Amino acid sequence: MTQRKAELGQRQQADATWRQQLQQLRERWLQLPLVTAWIAILVITDNCTRQCLGLPLFVMGPKVTAELIVEALRALLPPELHFLISDRGTHFTANAFRQLALSQEFIHVLIARHRPESNGIAERFVRTLKEWLADKVWTSDVQLVELLSQFIAEYNDRPHQGLALSGLSPNEFARRIGLL
Repeated sequence: MTQRKAELGQRQQADATWRQQLQQLRERWLQLPLVTAWIAILVITDNCTRQCLGLPLFVMGPKVTAELIVEALRALLPPELHFLISDRGTHFTANAFRQLALSQEFIHVLIARHRPESNGIAERFVRTLKEWLADKVWTSDVQLVELLSQFIAEYNDRPHQGLALSGLSPNEFARRIGLL
């Protein structure tokens, strides 16, 4: 009977901890500013070096067009690009994007439907970006752009585990293989 009481006590303590954490989360949500704009961030990374090449920001939300995506990519894609991997979103299957692939002479690889793990590097990058932004506060798109620039610099200069030479930053890895 005493073991059962001990287990019950542990469960009650775990429940109390959970309730306290839930209350803290609710209080944090109440302190956050109200979001009045919908934004989209285009993630551009190099799968070899893991470098973040850019994070163009689109403030018009769901009205982002394939043409805007293409314009951002033209400015950020390296000239030696051979392959571009993306999901099957309408922006990446549009005629404007196909024309970009033809004019820039790269092969566009679409990941399998409902298989985000087939683009795991980008998915992990998005998770890292979300975690980094979680405790940041910005009140304008200009401030967010500044934060994203700071993130890119930090991300590209900190050591990564997933590189062939583990422990190097993406920038250092790119230098070692002669890309920078």
